[in-house]
Amino acid sequence: MDVLWAPWRMDYILGPKPDECVFCIPESTDEDKERCILFRAKHCFVLLNKFPYNNGHIMVTPYKHVSKLTDLTEEATSEIMKYITISCDVLEKAFKPHGINVGLNIGEAAGAGIAAHLHFQLVPRWNGDASFMAVFGETTVIPQHLSSTYSRLKPLFDSYVE
Repeated sequence: MDVLWAPWRMDYILGPKPDECVFCIPESTDEDKERCILFRAKHCFVLLNKFPYNNGHIMVTPYKHVSKLTDLTEEATSEIMKYITISCDVLEKAFKPHGINVGLNIGEAAGAGIAAHLHFQLVPRWNGDASFMAVFGETTVIPQHLSSTYSRLKPLFDSYVE
């Protein structure tokens, strides 16, 4: 039997599941590290995906709880695009990926895991990163713990001052 160790998953398995939307965050920054929030802007915030597709998988999310782009103001839409761009720059500086997938799934049928609250996904990619594990083992390997990834990215986001 093949064994793939992922001890950080136990926190999710045994931990309490939120009743509220995980993207509706408190105004206080006290829980930012625990929630993996890397940066807060006026209309949106940047956070690590706690269940990443790849190392460095981050999301840019509006504060406003909406499921459609047309429900955002022009100012919010513009700021989200700005932080998608900044996030790409940060990922390139931190991890030197060969590419970055940037996407938005609108609605459950389109693949949105949390359809009620828009969130843009940014997934760094490297040539060959899927490797044999995903193809034959139907397994994804994340090479760095979330806390280490957070510590690596947070100072880079902090260097972008509003």
